[in-house]
Amino acid sequence: MYTTDSYSSESYEQYFLDSPSEELIQPSSSGNSGNSFNPRDASYQLRAGSDSSLAGDDPYKTYVFNSEPDFLDFQIPDNGEEFNEDQMKTKLQELERALLDDNGEDDEDGNSHSMDIEGEWSDQVKNPMLYDSPKESTSSDSNLSSIGNCKEVCQLSPRTPKRLLFECANAISEGNMEEASTIITELRQMVSVQGDPSSRIAAYMVEGLAAKIASSGKYLYKALKCKEPPSSDRLAAMQILFEICPCFKFGFMAANGAMIEAFKGEKRVHIVDFDINQGNQYITLIQTLANQGGKLPYLRLTGVDDPESVQRPNGGLVMIGLRLEQLAEALKVPFEFHTVASTTSLVSPSMLDCRPGEALIVNFAFQLHHMPDESVSTVNERDQLLRMVKSLNPKLVTVVEQDVNTNTTPFLPRFVEAYNYYSAVYESLDVTLPRESQDRINVERQCLARDIVNVVACEGKERIERYEVAGKWRARMTMAGFMPRVMGPNVVDMIRKLIKEYCDRYTLKEEMSALHFGWEDKSLIFASAWR
Repeated sequence: MYTTDSYSSESYEQYFLDSPSEELIQPSSSGNSGNSFNPRDASYQLRAGSDSSLAGDDPYKTYVFNSEPDFLDFQIPDNGEEFNEDQMKTKLQELERALLDDNGEDDEDGNSHSMDIEGEWSDQVKNPMLYDSPKESTSSDSNLSSIGNCKEVCQLSPRTPKRLLFECANAISEGNMEEASTIITELRQMVSVQGDPSSRIAAYMVEGLAAKIASSGKYLYKALKCKEPPSSDRLAAMQILFEICPCFKFGFMAANGAMIEAFKGEKRVHIVDFDINQGNQYITLIQTLANQGGKLPYLRLTGVDDPESVQRPNGGLVMIGLRLEQLAEALKVPFEFHTVASTTSLVSPSMLDCRPGEALIVNFAFQLHHMPDESVSTVNERDQLLRMVKSLNPKLVTVVEQDVNTNTTPFLPRFVEAYNYYSAVYESLDVTLPRESQDRINVERQCLARDIVNVVACEGKERIERYEVAGKWRARMTMAGFMPRVMGPNVVDMIRKLIKEYCDRYTLKEEMSALHFGWEDKSLIFASAWR
């Protein structure tokens, strides 16, 4: 059914075009010594040993904390004095704040939260371990759910690609680049981009780890993202991904359903979209409107034509707008299209040409996670954009995002998050397209691999794939002044019926006014509506 060639340097050259392959395929000791990664920068200092081995398919039990994170450092008073009531109250408040904060992010004043724990309280936070990635809805829950009590010692499991990946990530987190390079060499002989889902994801994640060692993640990411100028292959792959991975499609459908409900009673509607992509979402929206019959509202769509978008070098949004206008004319839907040529972070209300008498709808579909937040820069572009949109007084704002925590999470737990998330995505693709399908290989290389490499290998401003879980987005939207809007029963019922047409392993859950689309018990995409 499919080839099983090992993931050698030849296949690396084939699937990772224009990347710094010489540096990555044979990492030299000199290259490692120049690596800028400092294991002290990570919050998690782990060790692997006889008491920290893998058991079965649970690689998270491999890692045992060698020392507590920085915010858990404490000194036990030599004099043995007990805390008075005020001291205990202060410590409890600090403990609560640290547990609820997202990996010790800075507050609005730029002050970093820290916590000192003394005495017997420290016993309850010592010796945690990593296990399955979070399935909860809040960012703080996400981080806490990846920490458990590891008093039990697990038996060694076979040296599977999954286990080797986690051993390699652990070695990198400890600064042991020589050991990590050795594991990478072994892994490349075991995995294939045309194998089963576990082999395919391992093939791409091992290159992310190699890029991390070589400090070349940003270059590999750019090579995977697109050639210069971006080719139509990337756009075609994105379109195929949205079609063959139903969770992405369901996210768009939920947003469209919420928009159409907001159309009721309106004569003129203005939709502002900060990332139209190829316009497929609005092809479906226009078709749905046409099927409703009756007097339709006048629809005006504004797309932000960011110079960093994959469409800009191929003509920008002009051709996409023309296609939408032709479709609307054929279906007799009153429609006009406009573009705003600007970097997303620089868009101002005056650029959007909002007019009196129009119901304003703003759509964020897989866009917000690209905006840097307070963990990257003192200019929090992510929240700044949300506040600007709120100032427009929109009738509806829709948010569709990947439900995974890779924003402020330190390297090792971020690697665990990414592995579990993309493992579910790769497994879902296995029921949609044959393993030897060129379309599937293109999707995995052009879309998924570039994201994996960026999440695993890049730091700071170079890491632009900064996903957050639904709960963190809910907090951001609330802080910006938005209120959640429950998805209508018609929208939910429609999607439930469509899910039944796919594999029964796809799931839909309603949680905190949001819809979560997943694979088995792993939430992949969520959609929410706000006002």
